Amino acid sequence: MAPVDVAQSLENLRVERDAIALYESLATFERDERRATVFRAIAANERRHATMWTSRIEAAGEAVPPSSAPRLRVRIVLALARVLGTRAVADLVLALEGNEERIYASLAGSPEMDAIAADERRHAAVWRELSAGTKAPPAGDRADGSAVDDASPVAALSVAKPETAAPRAASWHQASGRSGTLRAVIFGVSDGLVSNLSLVMGVAGAASSQPQFILLAGIAGLLAGATSMAAGEYISMQSQRELFERQIALERADLEAMPDEEMVELAAVYRAKGFTPEEAERIAQRLFRDPELALDTLVREKLGLDPEELGSPWGAAVGSFLAFGVGAVIPVVPYLFGGGSVAFYLSLGLSLAALFAVGAGVSLLTGRSTLYSGFRQVGIGLLAAAVTYAVGSAIGVTVGG
Repeated sequence: MAPVDVAQSLENLRVERDAIALYESLATFERDERRATVFRAIAANERRHATMWTSRIEAAGEAVPPSSAPRLRVRIVLALARVLGTRAVADLVLALEGNEERIYASLAGSPEMDAIAADERRHAAVWRELSAGTKAPPAGDRADGSAVDDASPVAALSVAKPETAAPRAASWHQASGRSGTLRAVIFGVSDGLVSNLSLVMGVAGAASSQPQFILLAGIAGLLAGATSMAAGEYISMQSQRELFERQIALERADLEAMPDEEMVELAAVYRAKGFTPEEAERIAQRLFRDPELALDTLVREKLGLDPEELGSPWGAAVGSFLAFGVGAVIPVVPYLFGGGSVAFYLSLGLSLAALFAVGAGVSLLTGRSTLYSGFRQVGIGLLAAAVTYAVGSAIGVTVGG
């Protein structure tokens, strides 16, 4: 047996303990009992992984440290889940799962590591299924022949294989654009912050001695940008909703006109998930006993849509307006109380600090280093501000001359 890397084992144990805390807490936040059951099942898997690392550390003659509070990134995800719900943090949890998968992929080679890596891939696949709104087969039709709760997503956790998740990949990409509320908020704030900082710096370069002009430009930029974002988001979401409703209506018409063909298509979906032809046909037949359940399943499986979550145009518009406004107001605030160099440097300093915070928020989605993402965002905002300030200064000198 290869010697135990104690430092790596301790780090992996901490990662697994974080995952246990994450999924146990998500289960308590979740009101949908089916989703809560999935989270508890994943927590049980993570607890098994943690036990394996504990055994390795003890075998190396080292003391196992007591459990501690989860790391900051996990605490942030849990705080957001508590307020916004577990669906809103799907992208963040997938990023964390991606980190775990990369860790175990780098340790591949032993049956234990390969099994844990497969578990992590399965966890990510289950999150994709949940995010896409997919329902599991009815009771008694699981691939191993054992009974499962009716339409319980935990069936996917019990029987899914990594390679069977591929057919759903396209639906996940479609669904992520509709369910990424947190992603939209972060990038809305970023847009407002960078654009209005650039505007304020540009006007400050041209008219530094006239703070009322800078304030007016900042407020105008805030309102114009937020209104434009809201209008664009409303039109986009309304058009998307109308398209989805049209697709659902066409699926309903196909179901009424040629139910046998639709049943064959649904059976093909379940065959792609790893069920035998007989099992897939039996599942499809059972679902088609209820036309509404059949339509709901077809919409989820074939179109990758959740009929209950097509998106709210007004909600998207208001959210975009507020997100952009929150970012855009930061460079303006100092000019509400005065002008001169103090207001200028306060505006720039507050904006750079906010840019770093936005970059740190982006790191929750991407899994990159918080410092890297934060300073990258600062660099982008600072570059944009410097360019507009230089242009504003040149215009101001020209006009003044």
